[in-house]
Amino acid sequence: MSYRTGTFWQPDVTVATVVERDGRLLMVEERVAGGLVFNQPAGHLEPGESILQAAIRETLEETGWQVGLTAFIGAYQWKAPETGREYLRMAFAAEPLQHDAGRALDEGIVAAHWMRPAEIEALADRHRSPLVSRVISDYLNGSRHPLALLQSL
Repeated sequence: MSYRTGTFWQPDVTVATVVERDGRLLMVEERVAGGLVFNQPAGHLEPGESILQAAIRETLEETGWQVGLTAFIGAYQWKAPETGREYLRMAFAAEPLQHDAGRALDEGIVAAHWMRPAEIEALADRHRSPLVSRVISDYLNGSRHPLALLQSL
């Protein structure tokens, strides 16, 4: 497939946030293909929104938490072996601002949990993808880049 012939490949662009409070990280437990898995608040970039807006929106929809983005952790490319789909994940650090406990969470989300990093790693076999551990590891190891690296024109 070639861009020159008018056909090209395009990955799914997703966003994820690592939200920390009192040494715990905000995680979502979600139902996927009949099983329960853990993930950062994450989801797809939608038409007409910036990557930063997508990260804030997805966090609110999946957890009920309004957050303020503080840094860009990194960009991650991954191919799901089961489906062959490829993903480009933009991961962000964020601080919790306000919680709406009465807000209905996205379909498939069972609950949002504040978890210690060791608890999250102990559930590695139930992570939605290997991106979960990698993003958390990079965050805990201090990966922080200015949000200004990402521009929406």
